[in-house]
Amino acid sequence: MTEKTSVRLLLSSGDGPAECRLALCHSVAAMEKSAKKLGLSFTSDPERADLSANVASAEVTLAGEGAKAFARAWCGTIKWTCQSPFRPNHKRQNWFIGVYELPASAAEAEEFNVEDLRFETLRAGGPGGQHQNKTESAVRVTHVPTGLSVVARDERSQHRNKQIALQRLQEKLSGLSAEEGARLRKSERLLHHQLERGNPVRCFKGVRFKEV
Repeated sequence: MTEKTSVRLLLSSGDGPAECRLALCHSVAAMEKSAKKLGLSFTSDPERADLSANVASAEVTLAGEGAKAFARAWCGTIKWTCQSPFRPNHKRQNWFIGVYELPASAAEAEEFNVEDLRFETLRAGGPGGQHQNKTESAVRVTHVPTGLSVVARDERSQHRNKQIALQRLQEKLSGLSAEEGARLRKSERLLHHQLERGNPVRCFKGVRFKEV
């Protein structure tokens, strides 16, 4: 089956010095070049033109066929071996950054695809007379990816109950998105300080940032 999706990555220099932040800039550029060769969509925040040794982290979004596989090949520690361009006499020559996959953004979570919804009809029950008790005018809609489910039985019309159920589901998803957004921001802060130095998945060398 052809993979066609989007994925978000966080590139972080952790608490590293300017050399690590420069390695981050080079890594974003190298990743963009490789992604575009494969026909993948690539965006970064901050944009690559705005990245500098003053920027400690960047978020990258990849989209297209094979985006997930491409991202997995970059996740982990990236090592850059180079004499410091800022401190020529500095003995250290190995600089590290981390690449982490991020969960779907809150904005993505708010939107739902009709293919992700499961509809069920059921008897309305409750007050409203025989008409409501005998006809399946109530509607339950379930958002399969999250498991969220709502029921609408306010109206006699099944069509109207379906509209109400969709509106209530959207409100629930929006609330879930707000919580997820807060959790995601906390997660990004934690990742920024969890850089593992060693066992790199990719190694680069020299001022031209050539992969080895």
